[in-house]
Amino acid sequence: MAEYEKLSIKQWAVEDRPREKLLSKGLRSLSDAELIAILIGSGTREASAVDLAKHILSSTGNNLNDLSRLSVHDLKKFKGIGEARAIAIVAAMELGRRRKLEEVRRKKQITTSRDVFDFFHPFIGDLSHEEFWVLYLSRSNRILASKQTSRGGIAGTVIDIRLILKDALENTASSLIICHNHPSGTLQPSEADKEITQKIARAAEIMDLRLLDHIIIGEGSYFSFADENLL
Repeated sequence: MAEYEKLSIKQWAVEDRPREKLLSKGLRSLSDAELIAILIGSGTREASAVDLAKHILSSTGNNLNDLSRLSVHDLKKFKGIGEARAIAIVAAMELGRRRKLEEVRRKKQITTSRDVFDFFHPFIGDLSHEEFWVLYLSRSNRILASKQTSRGGIAGTVIDIRLILKDALENTASSLIICHNHPSGTLQPSEADKEITQKIARAAEIMDLRLLDHIIIGEGSYFSFADENLL
């Protein structure tokens, strides 16, 4: 494990210590590292809590989305981060994800491919495995239900079209949108992606349903079959 430069928060000016800075200057005055340091609580003999936080952030390229991908096991690999501290960080990341999801859920009508991305990104945007989801919509494109239909590995997942149509009928949906993530980050659809899209579109049409779009989510962005005229 890497060694840390020895720094003491007690030697800092009171207004620069993370907790005191939060109280005196407000949340927005704190850096990402300082916020994480508050979660960590205290440092070690070799490093302050802020040093620990900076080291963790540095390992993810100072990217909070990448930080949210780290598991308790991943975080425990950092010197000075035990199970309790790792759990605190993972729990905070999950709260942030859920808060974002609640904001998206308030907008219950889908009008663009961006709406679909905003809805699903909190679910699958930073996963290390592939998941396939379906959004069931009313005639006015209001969300009736969303459901994960399969979960796979890095390479792909298995889709059961019959279950997708069964759920559509149970939710009295008029249309549906399918969505899955590419853990690799690439947005280009594979031949398998194109094939399953056409199969679902044809099956849905037989049931008097419309497949409006297929969204592929990568690293902070997306690919829309509808926008690219592939439906």
